Amino acid sequence: MQHTLVALVEDKPGVLNRVSSLFRRRAFNIESLTVGHTAEPGISRMTIVVDSDDLSVERLTAYLYKLVNVIQVHDLTEQPAVSRDLAMIKVNATPETRTHIMQTVDVFRARIVDVTNNSFIIEVTGDEAKIEGLVEVLKPLGIIEMVRTGVVAMARGSSPITYTNGNGNNNGHYTPAMAD
Repeated sequence: MQHTLVALVEDKPGVLNRVSSLFRRRAFNIESLTVGHTAEPGISRMTIVVDSDDLSVERLTAYLYKLVNVIQVHDLTEQPAVSRDLAMIKVNATPETRTHIMQTVDVFRARIVDVTNNSFIIEVTGDEAKIEGLVEVLKPLGIIEMVRTGVVAMARGSSPITYTNGNGNNNGHYTPAMAD
């Protein structure tokens, strides 16, 4: 079963390496990994998708908490959440296939972001099934190149994932631990 974990981490050099090394050491295959800044300065958000059973993911979560720069970890798998992936797909575009490609792009609510004499670059955002569907339709036309961002996810509702400050107060503001 795929699990979507969200980890809030200190925005410092080496944190991504420590997290990915933990997954490697514990023999977890990362299906998707995205990292980006949050609205809180000094905090980054990792969205990690792994294919594993519930017990292994619980253990993995405990291991993540042992890493110095990990602040908070949430498993979004069982809660209502919105997840999205972005892909850019470069496809052959001959005079004979251009109209078909444009109609296909429209059906998938994607958009063409670059046009040359021989190719289109298509941008599509959505869940993995939508992107895979578009890829399958475009394959016979000749995909030249493709890149995907990986999954980003957020729990539904108005409650944010919050940070715990150094005093243990969960007030939504993170105060980094002072170095010794």
